[in-house]
Amino acid sequence: MNRCPVTYGDIPSGVRYSREGLRQLSPRLKDLKDLPYSAEEQIREAIARAVKMSIQGVQPKLSAKLNAAEGLFEIVDTGGQYILKPQIHYPEVPQNEDLTMKLAKTAGIEVPLHGLVYSKDQSLTYFIKRFDRINAKKKVPVEDFAQLLGMTRDDKYKSSMEQIVSVIDEHCTFPVIEKVKLFRLTLFNFLTGNEDMHLKNFSLIRRNGKVELSPVYDLLNTTIALPNVAEEIALPVAGKKKKLTPQLLIEYFGKERLTLTASAIKDVLSEITHAMSFWEDTIQRSFLSDSMKEKYYSVLSGRRKVLDI
Repeated sequence: MNRCPVTYGDIPSGVRYSREGLRQLSPRLKDLKDLPYSAEEQIREAIARAVKMSIQGVQPKLSAKLNAAEGLFEIVDTGGQYILKPQIHYPEVPQNEDLTMKLAKTAGIEVPLHGLVYSKDQSLTYFIKRFDRINAKKKVPVEDFAQLLGMTRDDKYKSSMEQIVSVIDEHCTFPVIEKVKLFRLTLFNFLTGNEDMHLKNFSLIRRNGKVELSPVYDLLNTTIALPNVAEEIALPVAGKKKKLTPQLLIEYFGKERLTLTASAIKDVLSEITHAMSFWEDTIQRSFLSDSMKEKYYSVLSGRRKVLDI
């Protein structure tokens, strides 16, 4: 029995995607063809198209549209509805990001439609649907926190989690609600070894008459993806980037800086604890190799012990 790279659900041998996975992409989609590029070719395409495209970042990315009638992703320079991220020199990054986003969803964090698609060399490419597009011509107002703080991409690490809170207080329609979301996301990132949540990875979105935190993106267990990771968080809490403790993350950041009530903090911890009961199975069903699954679960287990949850 195989697994669907979109849903992780079981599928019969000889089938590439589940009906549910295809339906999530489009009710009209009957099958999904392999991307007509190898991982290496996708990287070259991303570099060649970078000047024309409206997406940025260190990791190579391609913009794509889904052609449901033809059953394939089409690479485009503008107007794309999806972002594609191929395999790179760091190990199993698409599988890692896809898994981390799926774990985030179980923890009550808003995530866009995402999954994995086979490429012509049978490597897996990560895809995520853009939440800043209604259609090819209409955009949704979204600004990342570097923009909101008047900083450049080069300054994306020159901030703090306290400044993230200040941006929420200044710009969000209902800051208390967004601060609960931020608390949940901060604990989740710590648990899953994501030490690269810099200013460009936080955004505000305006929708339904409200300014709020956008759906999450670029969630990755960087602790297992990158060599010799020495820190535990990209933006310091109380000036610290490593050796974080419950006192720092929950007592100081949750209670003092976010000014969350004891009840709100308890609810978030309860939700995360409940979600973690499904995480081991999700990790095992993921498309990571067995050795990377072990590393991922080891980080998660160690961080859970630190937080004592």
